[in-house]
Amino acid sequence: MPVNPTTSFLTPAFRTNKTIIEPGVELVGRPKKLYAVIIALITAIYDGTLKAENVLAEIIRWLLIIRAERKQRIETLFASLKGTAQDLSIPAENIVTLMGQHMALPKSARLPVLVVAAAYTAAQEHLGERHLPLQGHNAADKQTGALGDVEIALKGDGDVVTVYEMKAKCVTLEDIEIAVQKLATTSQTVDNYIFITTDKIDEEVKEYAATMHARIGVEFVVLDCIGFLRHFLHLFYRIRMQFLEAYQSLLMNEPDSAVSPSLKEAFLSLRLATETGVMQSIEDKDSGQEIE
Repeated sequence: MPVNPTTSFLTPAFRTNKTIIEPGVELVGRPKKLYAVIIALITAIYDGTLKAENVLAEIIRWLLIIRAERKQRIETLFASLKGTAQDLSIPAENIVTLMGQHMALPKSARLPVLVVAAAYTAAQEHLGERHLPLQGHNAADKQTGALGDVEIALKGDGDVVTVYEMKAKCVTLEDIEIAVQKLATTSQTVDNYIFITTDKIDEEVKEYAATMHARIGVEFVVLDCIGFLRHFLHLFYRIRMQFLEAYQSLLMNEPDSAVSPSLKEAFLSLRLATETGVMQSIEDKDSGQEIE
């Protein structure tokens, strides 16, 4: 059963496979059993044991069931969060912990973008700045013309003044040079270019970034994501809950291709656990005061 994997399938396990897909072929992918079952289904369809339309109908039926179950779980979590609200303010460090736990989950590369965007959404009235519409998670800067993952403009103006570039790995000297090349091709007057990383920061890269202002007139800096978030939440302490709400809104409105439903559900669960813990601490404290 010859099948061309480069045109027939979209998943990486099939797309990067260079051999003919037929019974007995082992594809690289997880979970391993899933790919064995897929090959068995393809074989059954090819042999006429199963009808392709019946298999497609069954797949769609299960996808609808899974979607309905996820929707129900999310609605339940939303209802639970409303029940814990009661003007509850979560301490900044609890929010940092919550966000750190969320960003530590698999396939969370999009989340630092939402952290920075949420910060500007919450504080735009104080800053006089706003983030421009976010580009798609998989959209290349060359295609969109964007200078980075998050572009900041003065309120009421469309010119970019600050650029944020997110990295789920160490920022390198090459990353900085690529950013310099981007800036060289734009007519926008950018004041600073900020790298946000979830990995460690190399001292050599940090020092090299500091030389960019003298070189091209744009200030470069490399920051770690949690450090950025912690400083923001304490600097704008009184709007920390607005930040959390903005992050949740951005998260839930992201397409599933950028942020998976399980990652959205995980955030709501983590927030519920955090709020429940804060409420319990308040109740324990009040109970102790009454006894005294």
